[in-house]
Amino acid sequence: MADRTAPNCHLRLEWVYGYRGHQCRNNLYYTAAKEIVYFVAGVGVVYNTREHKQKFYLGHNDDIISLALHPERVLVATGQVGKEPYICVWDSYTVQTVSILKDVHTHGIACLAFDLEGQCLVSVGLDSKNTICVWDWRKGKVLAAAPGHTDRIFDISWDLYQPSKLVSCGVKHIKFWSLCGNALTPKRGVFGKTGDLQTILCLACAKDEVTYSGALNGDIYVWKGINLMRTVQGAHGSGIFSMNACEEGFATGGRDGCVRLWDLNFKPITVIDLRETDQGYKGLSVRSVCWRGDHILVGTQDSEIFEVVVHDRNKPFLIMQGHCEGELWALAVHPTKPLAMTGSDDRSVRIWSLIDHALIARCNMEEPIRCAAVSTDGIHLALGMKDGSFTVLRVRDMTEVVHIKDRKEAIHELKYSPDGGHLAVGSNDNSVDIYGVVQRYKKVGECIGSTSFITHMDWSTDSKYLQTNNGSGRRLFYRMPSGKEVTNREELKLVQWASWTCVLGPEVNGIWPKYSDINDINSVDANFNNQVLVTADDYGLVKLLRYPCIKKGAKFKKYLGHSAHITNARWSHDYQWVITIGGADHSVFQWKFVPERKSKEALHIAPQESLADSNSEESDSDQSDVPEMDSEIEQETQLTYRRQVYKEDLPQLKEQCKEKHRATAMKKRERAPGSRVKLHFIHGYRGYDCRSNLFYTQAGEIVYHVAAVGVVYNRQQNTQRFYMGHDDDILCLAIHPLKDFVATGQVGRDSSIHVWDTEMLKPMSVLKGFHQLGVCALDFSADGKRLASVGLDDNHTIVLWDWRKGEKLSAMRGSKDKIFVVKINPYLPDKLITAGVKHMKFWHKAGGGLIGRKGNMGKTETMMCAVYGWSEEMVFSGTCTGDICIWRDMFLMKTVKAHDGPVFSMHALEKGFVTGGKDGIVALWDDTFERCLKTYAIKRAVLAPGSKGLLLEDNPSIRAISLGHGHILVGTKNGEILEVDKSGPITLLVQGHMEGEVWGLATHPHLPLCATVSDDKTLRIWDLSPSHCMLAVRKLRKGGRCCCFSPDGKALAVGLNDGSFLIVNADTLEDLVSFHHRKDIISDIRFSPGAGKYLAVASGDTFVDIYNVMNSKRVGVCKGCLNYITHLDWDKRGKLLQVNTGAKEQFFFEAPRGKKQTIPSTEVEKIDWSTWTCVLGTSVEGIWPVISEVTEVTAACLSNDRKVLATGDDLGYVKLFRYPVKGKYAKFKRYVAHSAHVTNVRWTHDDSLLVTVGGGDTCLMIWAHEPEGHREFKQCDSEESDIESEDDGGYDSDVTRENEITYTIKALSSNMRPMTGVKPHLQLKEPSVDESGCAVVLRVSSRQQGSRPPVSRALPQPEKLQTNNVGKKKRPIEDLVLDLVFGYRGNDCRNNVHYLNDGADIIYHTASIGIVLNLTTSCQSFYIEHSDDILCLTINQHPKFPNVVATGQVGDTGDMSATSPSIHVWDAMTKQTLSVLRCFHSGGVCSVSFSATGKLLLSAGLDPEHTVTIWKWQEGAKVASRIGHTQRIFVAEFRPDSDTHFVSVGIKHVRFWTLAGRALLSKKGVLSTIEDARMQTMLSVAFGANNLTFTGTISGDVCVWKEHILVRIVAKAHTGPVFTMYTTLRDGLIVTGGKERPSKEGGALKLWDQELKRCRAFRLETGQIIDCVRSVCRGKGKILVGTRNAEIIEVGEKNAACNILVNGHMDGPIWGLATHPSRDVFLSAAEDGTVRLWDIPEKKMLNKVNLGHPAHTISYSPEGDMVAIGMKNGEFIILLVASLKIWGKKRDRRSPIQDIRFSPNSRYLAVGSNENAVDFYDLTLGPQLNRINCCRDIPSFVMQMDFSADSNSIQISTGTYKRLVYEVPSGKPVTEQSHIDRITWASWTSILGDEVVGIWSRNTDKADVTCACVSHSGLNVATGDDFGMVKLFDFPCPEKFAKHKRFLGHSAHLTNVHFTSGDHFVVSAGGDDRSLFVWRCVHAPH
Repeated sequence: MADRTAPNCHLRLEWVYGYRGHQCRNNLYYTAAKEIVYFVAGVGVVYNTREHKQKFYLGHNDDIISLALHPERVLVATGQVGKEPYICVWDSYTVQTVSILKDVHTHGIACLAFDLEGQCLVSVGLDSKNTICVWDWRKGKVLAAAPGHTDRIFDISWDLYQPSKLVSCGVKHIKFWSLCGNALTPKRGVFGKTGDLQTILCLACAKDEVTYSGALNGDIYVWKGINLMRTVQGAHGSGIFSMNACEEGFATGGRDGCVRLWDLNFKPITVIDLRETDQGYKGLSVRSVCWRGDHILVGTQDSEIFEVVVHDRNKPFLIMQGHCEGELWALAVHPTKPLAMTGSDDRSVRIWSLIDHALIARCNMEEPIRCAAVSTDGIHLALGMKDGSFTVLRVRDMTEVVHIKDRKEAIHELKYSPDGGHLAVGSNDNSVDIYGVVQRYKKVGECIGSTSFITHMDWSTDSKYLQTNNGSGRRLFYRMPSGKEVTNREELKLVQWASWTCVLGPEVNGIWPKYSDINDINSVDANFNNQVLVTADDYGLVKLLRYPCIKKGAKFKKYLGHSAHITNARWSHDYQWVITIGGADHSVFQWKFVPERKSKEALHIAPQESLADSNSEESDSDQSDVPEMDSEIEQETQLTYRRQVYKEDLPQLKEQCKEKHRATAMKKRERAPGSRVKLHFIHGYRGYDCRSNLFYTQAGEIVYHVAAVGVVYNRQQNTQRFYMGHDDDILCLAIHPLKDFVATGQVGRDSSIHVWDTEMLKPMSVLKGFHQLGVCALDFSADGKRLASVGLDDNHTIVLWDWRKGEKLSAMRGSKDKIFVVKINPYLPDKLITAGVKHMKFWHKAGGGLIGRKGNMGKTETMMCAVYGWSEEMVFSGTCTGDICIWRDMFLMKTVKAHDGPVFSMHALEKGFVTGGKDGIVALWDDTFERCLKTYAIKRAVLAPGSKGLLLEDNPSIRAISLGHGHILVGTKNGEILEVDKSGPITLLVQGHMEGEVWGLATHPHLPLCATVSDDKTLRIWDLSPSHCMLAVRKLRKGGRCCCFSPDGKALAVGLNDGSFLIVNADTLEDLVSFHHRKDIISDIRFSPGAGKYLAVASGDTFVDIYNVMNSKRVGVCKGCLNYITHLDWDKRGKLLQVNTGAKEQFFFEAPRGKKQTIPSTEVEKIDWSTWTCVLGTSVEGIWPVISEVTEVTAACLSNDRKVLATGDDLGYVKLFRYPVKGKYAKFKRYVAHSAHVTNVRWTHDDSLLVTVGGGDTCLMIWAHEPEGHREFKQCDSEESDIESEDDGGYDSDVTRENEITYTIKALSSNMRPMTGVKPHLQLKEPSVDESGCAVVLRVSSRQQGSRPPVSRALPQPEKLQTNNVGKKKRPIEDLVLDLVFGYRGNDCRNNVHYLNDGADIIYHTASIGIVLNLTTSCQSFYIEHSDDILCLTINQHPKFPNVVATGQVGDTGDMSATSPSIHVWDAMTKQTLSVLRCFHSGGVCSVSFSATGKLLLSAGLDPEHTVTIWKWQEGAKVASRIGHTQRIFVAEFRPDSDTHFVSVGIKHVRFWTLAGRALLSKKGVLSTIEDARMQTMLSVAFGANNLTFTGTISGDVCVWKEHILVRIVAKAHTGPVFTMYTTLRDGLIVTGGKERPSKEGGALKLWDQELKRCRAFRLETGQIIDCVRSVCRGKGKILVGTRNAEIIEVGEKNAACNILVNGHMDGPIWGLATHPSRDVFLSAAEDGTVRLWDIPEKKMLNKVNLGHPAHTISYSPEGDMVAIGMKNGEFIILLVASLKIWGKKRDRRSPIQDIRFSPNSRYLAVGSNENAVDFYDLTLGPQLNRINCCRDIPSFVMQMDFSADSNSIQISTGTYKRLVYEVPSGKPVTEQSHIDRITWASWTSILGDEVVGIWSRNTDKADVTCACVSHSGLNVATGDDFGMVKLFDFPCPEKFAKHKRFLGHSAHLTNVHFTSGDHFVVSAGGDDRSLFVWRCVHAPH
């Protein structure tokens, strides 16, 4: 029998020939030790040129493509390709991994760069978004990530002179990034006119914000900031691939083969043309340069590395060579010398010296080479070519001997015969040709018969036979040299083969995996001497196997290094080395062979680290020497814990089902019951599939787990307390070293680990997000700070946590096989071990990853437990065969026999160990496992009298052991917990059923007892009184599913699974009688009530048998059911049976004969049932949940007082309903403790207890029942029912609007007006006569206003615009500075006005700017960094963070790009951004709140999930995030005294949240404590002492909550919705604001005491009918109020005086804007029906007029004494400015007036409307305003109008992008272009016309320029557009896409823009933001 283990010898990588120059750049550097670091294939290489030695880093598992050197030049970061690529940071000196960065990128990592300090690393992915990621690489943590660019990024670099700035470049772009918080914000480089927009390939940063970059055309682009400053033309002839900065300057390398050196100012120093040097060649291309001192390293495209010494730069040294691009297939070894020959698709053949590690000859051929062979005497080298020819060369001087072409297809294999006489040439033409060597290679034979191409061949030693393999997997034999096929296999039996390179044949069966027929092994070579075989495959693995290996799936050792397919592998002639060559990586690897005797000595050298083990796990042959697997372990390894439905999926399922059931949900549903239950005691302990899960706590209690409950058991009082935080089976438990906290891990789709306190039973931290399916092992570190966990996923992922912070420190795939235990090294918390099926692994942490090595133990055993010993390298593990293995480091020192059968648990003590095994023995050992000090056998004989039960069997299998308090605690597989006294007696504390489902449950008719029967084949009687013990147990021959006490309690009937049943004596459990009439399971069994004369027995084969108990005869059979029977009930008289079946049918039978009856449902309810355990029928209709498709209600039981129905279901819920449960989906109380399905529920005889049993969790749970009336106020665990009621107590228009609003993203906004036609910049112009090719020249003279323009042709062209800066030198405007903003966002935002600096300043926001207003000076200052509208604002109240503000904005999708929603944290005084948090709240951030310490920030989103997120804002790190609610959340606020508790309110919900580690736990508010309270829409929240929370509702009530339970309601605190509440920190008083009509008693603003009992109302003197307060804040003696009407008011607390600080339009858009002809005041008119007069110098609103209708446009008369207002309803009004009296009004149109204008001579009024018309009115005719004319034939609505200076013409811009000119007042169109060109206009507000084509930008496909205004000087035009930008252009701008400056701040859609008189200011009016911005004009100097 051949040895089936892996061979004992091994390979060590000795040399790699090659360097990766293709598709990579900047990957070659000098380290601090002056070694050279680079990479090739999947290996990092450190090459010492002085000693000519190489070291290898083997931590990657695929091609490396990027490399960065740490600034200290010792550490290297490399990035690889692959599906889940990772980055390794490693030490170039020790070549060991320092950190692994993973789980972010996909496809590959294209670039890497360290920052100046070396703390951060930036990486760029190869995914479609080219994600950029910044890492804290030591921790393996992502600091920030963002989409990089839509196209490839080639280089990235940190700015070495400014921290947190980066530059990236690539295809047609360069971007300048700034890192703030977790946000990477890009600015694109502006190429401008200085250079062409093109692809940038490399970068280097210099000081003063200068960046040098190399471009594709060979220029160097020099950037200053983000602008291109200059270019260095023709620095290289073509693309510059590499740029390297050093102390002396910069080195660049290009495709032209030159390297140039530049000084620090980028002046050229020298050029080195490598093409011209000795080793150079045409087409040399430089991919990487590195300049250090006087040495320069150069890497080329063709895999060479040159070293150049600067002063001798014409003689570069070639220090490394490899094959160039193209597949590498050919390999041959010299028969007598240490030489290897390779040939590649690059057409070169190369000879390598294996001793000197150097290339000694190369020769270029005409064709790509595919195979090679050396003749036996070593003289000839034959090469097979891709074109079907072959060439023979002399090895000595590489001269050609012959060149023969007989075939068309590639030659894939050729071999010389051992006698040297023949050459066999195998081609892809499916044939082998035989040539005679001495006959000058004449063809002497041909082998045919193969049906596919030839892949491998071997000669026999006597040269008489040849064997071949072909591509279809066939093996053929031929006689030589004739080439006849050998069909008779007998003659081959004695053939000896000279070499074995074939992949088929019995000797090499083992190279193939067991069940595969894949042909991915490319090459094999046998070493006959050492009986080993090397194979090379498509996955880049080199494997070493024994030769011969006859059985498939042999064990092997594997070596990584090549990245993709290895094409060939050969032993050297003396078997010292193995040479392998890579196809795609075209590298040659030379491996040293270490035979067995040597490998023993080599053990003391640390094994080469790699992520894959050298001892493979994949090999899966059934090893003959592995013992039989223990049955228990076998069972356990097969458990998967998969669930059909995970609890996490319920909310989604409910939502889906809700849609279907909307109609039913509207009906009145049954209320939840008044009584409740509370978990009291659990009989059960999970020992059958868990180990080491039982401990003493600090207080001496015992902690363990069962089902979904953590149990803390007090052995003195025999009571239990419960941790109920889990919602599914707990699988493992670990205890903190201080024994006060425990960690438990559960089953789940995304399973969680809870760390909780055993005293308070509160979660300290919840860890989730990394383990799928479940968590199976946990361990705390010795310092208690870390926690290790292992998941149940296929890779058994290991995660190391900082559990308090909830942070994942590291993670790694553990092993394919199940892991049973994880332990952290108590001395070095960075090390850990895992043990499990057939393995033991030793791990150490490296950044975000873990690096593991298998323990060396010869044969692999399954380990069940492990502990660390008394020093850091000692480890002890227990095996499945009963041995203890003793390890030192990773080496097995010895084994000690400890138990018969597996060792399941071990525990380390101060001076020794304790172990427990399947043999039921507890053994105490000394500290070296030399002596066993004492053993204890667990036997019934030694059971102490105080035990709480009975041992089922002697020597039960021990699964958990723990020591403390002078006792040994033992947990057994049978579910018992025992305490062993050191002196020997054993006490049983807790027990439950063993493995197997528990279904049968019956309670005694008049005693506190119950009976259970289970699939574990036992019947047990339990005492339910406080002694809580098992009174009796009896073994049955079969498992049972049901039982029942007789009415007198003396007999007990038990139904078994084989169709039999028995009746036993209830006291002694001895048989009275038994029957066996059925084959299927007995599913229910019931005595008839009263005397118990009859017994009904239901079985799985659809029958109910009725027996007479007295004479033991069957008296009736109930037939007619179609499915198995699930439930039975008798009526009170014992005459009628009710039956439920598995098909949800309900039947009735008469007893005792069993006749079927049909009873209408109305009658069923009247029948008096003795018991009710059925789940069907109208009286229990409401117990079926909304999601009844996925879950069954398995059990029900009605209390004896007929009031409460308890049910159990498949999801593990126990629910209570009010009986009868009529109508669908009744409300309930539900309790989670069982993990999977609850199989049965029963009330005790007096309803004081509810008893439930769980199927899979084997538990018997006892619940105490508190009926209604027992109202001591307790925490209740119940949750309310599935569907919220639809009645939410009220409707309010403001709330509805706020809920349904969708915020426009500026960048995506579209037209505001319904435009049609072709946009101006896309229209084709017809040249006019006048223009005749020359552009219009503007000559401007300072003419008096009103003078007539000349009309004669001869004179020069008139100016376009009349100007009125008389006598001044006119200066253009250079810039606009935001000076004033009138507006506040109050109509759809709340809680957004705050005091700063003790009330000296206030802060608020509008549009996208934050405004700080100083109350003494009325000066405003602005925060303008937001890119889109701000929706929420909060201030940090902690004194450590004064004036710190957070604002959240709207955004697009949450993809972390620049348009993502973000939160800015900034300093209100300096306006400095402190942090930017990009978030996944797609849609926007609607609420922000700081925590008590000020360090955390809470945000709530508008995304469909309404996510809530907690941030550490200073680091920009996300702490936790969770789906908030299905509907809109309005506000989420931290409790003012907490960093972990917050409350969220919104549409029909309030939730109370706790942050535990990184998890957010929430509880819904519980209303059931107050009669008729219903969940309303909650709008605001405030806080009081002692965990009180106040929430304001839509109906005006305020709810008062204690913890999460409603304690009272302050009815009608306001008459309308309570929109805002504010908690004053210093005195606890609460301010509320709502919607209310002002009256004597009440107002919309109230100040309350701390409990919300008394209040004082304030009236806001605003003159509104209804006041609506949206924001309140309380300062010293003042209250600040923000209203829905955009006012901010300060109210004095003492005198209630109101002072309006800020005014604004309350509804928009503000369409009308007019500036006064001579003063700095202006008017605005808006949709809110008001016209307001604003004073710029005074910074305030002077007046406002309510018009009663929405206004649309407004205009001053030329003298400023009259104002005309156009309304939305078609009316217009003229007011006198002095008195604000109406001078006249008229309504001639029905649709909105768009523009209204006085003529410059004040005579005419022009009114333009949506009815495609302009009406003229003559004002001299008095105020009756009769229309004198109108302009017709206007193609669309009128937008803007301008009069000419002489009042004779008017220009109109229309909705079809056409500009028209008409005569005034006749209304005739002017069509002659020459006439139009000579008109001088009094004003210019048109967005159309040749003079302003340049204001239209390229990206206005959806959106438009909406308004424009030319300055009074006529030199500038200001525009506003749908994107919310104000832009400043020169006027005129006839060139398309003119240059401009842009000013941001407004929301989408600007409606109007105007210059004030004298061009002092520009005023812009917002559409969406209802705000007016005043910009100060900065004029150019003279």
